Amino acid sequence: MRNQTVKAAVLVAGALLLAACGTNKTESGGATSGNGGSCDQSKGTLIIGVIAPQSGGLSALGLGIKNSAQLAADQANEKCAVKGYKLAVQTEDDQATAQVGAQAATRLSSNANVVGVVGTLNSSVAQSVQPILKNKSIVQVSPANTNPSLTRGADYGTAPKRQFDNYFRVCATDDNQGPYAAKYLVGKAGKKNIAIITDGKTYGEGLAAEFKKQAEKDGAKIAATAKVGERDTDFSTVIGTITGSQPDAVYYGGEYPQAGPLSKQMKDAGLNIPVMGGDGIYDPKFIELGGKEGDLATSVGAPTETLDTAKAFVDAYKAKAFKDDFSAYGAFSYDAANSIIGALAKTVEGGDWSDSKRADLIKNVQAYSGQGATGEIKFDEYGDSTNKLLTVYKVSGGKWVADETGTYSG
Repeated sequence: MRNQTVKAAVLVAGALLLAACGTNKTESGGATSGNGGSCDQSKGTLIIGVIAPQSGGLSALGLGIKNSAQLAADQANEKCAVKGYKLAVQTEDDQATAQVGAQAATRLSSNANVVGVVGTLNSSVAQSVQPILKNKSIVQVSPANTNPSLTRGADYGTAPKRQFDNYFRVCATDDNQGPYAAKYLVGKAGKKNIAIITDGKTYGEGLAAEFKKQAEKDGAKIAATAKVGERDTDFSTVIGTITGSQPDAVYYGGEYPQAGPLSKQMKDAGLNIPVMGGDGIYDPKFIELGGKEGDLATSVGAPTETLDTAKAFVDAYKAKAFKDDFSAYGAFSYDAANSIIGALAKTVEGGDWSDSKRADLIKNVQAYSGQGATGEIKFDEYGDSTNKLLTVYKVSGGKWVADETGTYSG
């Protein structure tokens, strides 16, 4: 998910500034094994970094990512999963901002005991983080980035090319999500005159572009297009712009802090039509902020609570009594962390960790295969998840309710 691409060199330079943005917090799990004995942790502590928003409008998603990675680390410590070592989680608040994310990546990459990073939430932040972590050969597994170019380059549709061999993700991408949404909105919901509104950021623009291609292919007319600002709160001008085209639905490329109020203001202005968006609006906060009955969202994977594979994760998360919900990406973060942990255990088997082993860890993540909370966790030659499952949710009775789960088949 999410801002405009900023040249890596500028971001790296900015990251080296010692501006005290974000957090630098290390949290550790228990040190006893599941059979009541003590783990051998004599070789020291290895760190899994988390880069995700812990403050600001998207913190509900970022906190779920942090907590779920922490759960995975705690369970690994209880099982003595990485022989001789204790795992700790160091969470960095990227504030959903590319430059702050670059600073976070620089802090983590300066520590030889950082074995990998779970993150980021936003695709725009990933663009700044990727080259920094690559420079130190630190594996990165995102639970939430959906922009296809992060793995396959700008020409992902016609000439895909691996961008960073250390970068992976456990979620489906927007060239699946956008068309899947279009097929639902045009085919199943019967909407033929659709307005598209975007927030101008990497995630929203890319997702809306993929939606538009499929919607037009399926016979819909794009009645109007408009943009809003990342910090806008009054959407009267945009609503006025699209109203004259008499749309029967709005597709929004962006995130819930703007999408929720936009939906409410549309209804208040007499434009009572469904707003549909991607995983960036799929959160209870969307409804709290004004999302109305009948609004729609796609999100990656199947509903966590309905998956047999996720039951143990959900139960364990609840048992931890975290203050915050695991939210849309918690199960994905848990799987991302476990892919790093599983590969790490293989990397240090019979030996010691040093940052010279980071290349081996990357190879072991590439080869990783396991059953996760969200299903099978495995990566293709680009670092993308082989699990392409998606779900359409509808606001019903004041909450998100799953309406359809499947895959986009072209």
